[in-house]
Amino acid sequence: MKRYSVFAIAREGLRYHQGWERAWRSPAPQKRYDTIIIGAGGHGLATAYYLGKNHGIRNVAIIEKGWLGGGNTGRNTTIIRSNYLQDASAAIYEKARSLYETLSQDLNYNVMFSPRGVMMLAQTQHEVRGYKRTVQANLLQGVATEWIEPARVQELVPIISISGPRYPVLGAIWQPRAGTARHDAVAWGYARACSEMGMDIIQNCEVTGIDRDGDRVTGVQTTKGAIACDRMGIVVAGHSGLLAQMAGFRLPVESVALQALVSEPIKPCLDVVVMANTVHGYLSQSDKGEMVIGGGADGFNNYTQRGSFHHVEETVRALVETFPMISRLRMLRQWGGIVDMTGDRSAIISKTPVRGVYINCGWGTGGFKSIPGSGWAMAELMAKGEPGPLAAPFSLTRFREGQFIDESVAAGVAH
Repeated sequence: MKRYSVFAIAREGLRYHQGWERAWRSPAPQKRYDTIIIGAGGHGLATAYYLGKNHGIRNVAIIEKGWLGGGNTGRNTTIIRSNYLQDASAAIYEKARSLYETLSQDLNYNVMFSPRGVMMLAQTQHEVRGYKRTVQANLLQGVATEWIEPARVQELVPIISISGPRYPVLGAIWQPRAGTARHDAVAWGYARACSEMGMDIIQNCEVTGIDRDGDRVTGVQTTKGAIACDRMGIVVAGHSGLLAQMAGFRLPVESVALQALVSEPIKPCLDVVVMANTVHGYLSQSDKGEMVIGGGADGFNNYTQRGSFHHVEETVRALVETFPMISRLRMLRQWGGIVDMTGDRSAIISKTPVRGVYINCGWGTGGFKSIPGSGWAMAELMAKGEPGPLAAPFSLTRFREGQFIDESVAAGVAH
């Protein structure tokens, strides 16, 4: 596969761009693979990539019910940060953030990582105390964050109103090396690299059953026929519970829609990411000028991939007080993604009761930022059969043992 470079762009420009190859192959499935990854979103593709790169496992099929990156990977607000309170969370998210910094070079594909900084506003005294505690925890974890006062917030975000009557800005936790990336490009870059290693990406291929011999997995039934394997990774976000049921076990997760929207494009006015957790909304500006606005998850279980009016109203109403200018913008589009939530709002990267089946799910509202770290940890688990230090705290057994990683309670936010 040809490498992308400035010289390749110049050469193809002279040839009217007739020499570009397909970014990844679309082969028919073979009868057997060493490893099957179910789910060709960011997490599944990253798992396959690090299986090949770090562990030399390349006889791999990545099976996708729809099209590559068509699930939550293409339906998020692209925020990348690692300033979590719990040690286990900070470790895996910081691993992901550090991998994002060099991901374009590693994949030879521009994922448009932008370390523009992420700011989390403190708008109550409770948040002030909580975020200052998080800053101290981050110092011990080696995660570079700092507490900033309202004047510095105003300097970084000129469009903000820090003296709102209900929720004035009292300060913020600031992570300068956090930011955003292009969600589609992350999936495409991993897919291209996996294909180059000889892995098969099989799209429009729905898994209809999982075959077992006693307590060991032997393969899958799909709409394109039966495929045998020695090991399997289930990495399907909001549909994790359904695939687990096919395999014969249950997961402590529930699926809900998480909604977001973008405004019409405007001139550049916001070059950082701002999260306002008291009013529950977050805001950034895309490269095209759109204001990317995210809010909360639906309060009921569902599998819809569309937005609803009440969430748009609720989220925008909450943000207008802090960002008055957005009241004059028109909404361009809205959408929803299906996320799977655990009781402690942290992920599961674990062996399962079925030998040879491994599960990566439960990322809830924070899935995109974790993709490289999640794939790294999941690949290590699948290759060695036992979790490494990143994955070990996220085992299924923690729910039985009471060893929760409860970010939503500890830090006040699970995004």
